[in-house]
Amino acid sequence: MKWLLNILPTIVVFILLIAAAEAYIRWRHIPQYLLPTPSAVAQAVVDNRAELASALWQTTRAALLGFGASAIFGIGIAIVLASSRVVGRAFYPYTIFFQTVPVVAIAPMLVFWFDPGLKSVAVCAFMVSAFPVITNTLAGLMSTEPALTDLFRLYRSGPMARLIKLRLPWALPNILTGLRISAGLAVIGAVVGEFAAADLNQQGLGPKIQAWAKNGDTAEVFAAIVIASLLGLLMLSIINLLGYPLLRHWHASAKQ
Repeated sequence: MKWLLNILPTIVVFILLIAAAEAYIRWRHIPQYLLPTPSAVAQAVVDNRAELASALWQTTRAALLGFGASAIFGIGIAIVLASSRVVGRAFYPYTIFFQTVPVVAIAPMLVFWFDPGLKSVAVCAFMVSAFPVITNTLAGLMSTEPALTDLFRLYRSGPMARLIKLRLPWALPNILTGLRISAGLAVIGAVVGEFAAADLNQQGLGPKIQAWAKNGDTAEVFAAIVIASLLGLLMLSIINLLGYPLLRHWHASAKQ
């Protein structure tokens, strides 16, 4: 019952916001092609459930591949950067490329470099979602309590032992924060990649949004956007569920 009490305020606020949006759009007589009511969006989800399910599967595959690559690459790079201050100062500025690169502009090039299907979309999701993992993991590794580091050195623990037994556990809350941010960005990157890589073999949420937008099917466009948002929320929730057992006995964020 505790979990139900925790999410109850969120559910109540969500219902109130949906009801307010429905009432406002109807009261202002806003045309459905400009801003559909939540009920029209829900009906579009039901009417197009088969297409949306198929598109969701394609986008989910790309987002998960990109997210998985960003998690492995980001944590690995952060460990390397944290191994030496000289290495960190020399190479950290280059990791900012993942944050500053205009993905919309480079996405068409990914199609030429890879292929117009799953691979290029996954690479786009990876590029968008890698930086939060790198920067948060690095921040956690660099913030290890100096007194504990000195204690490990006093007992003659090697660099690998300090990394595995001290620095990575200490950085775990930061790593999970980076993964949470990365999860949502991976979905955004996948949809952006699908915009550029849309073809007959790529039927993700991106191409569906493009096609429905061209036809003026605004309710269907919002339905696809809602599904993409729920995918990001689901990925974030899974990370929270996996991280909770690791933090609940010692970190304040898991005890609230």
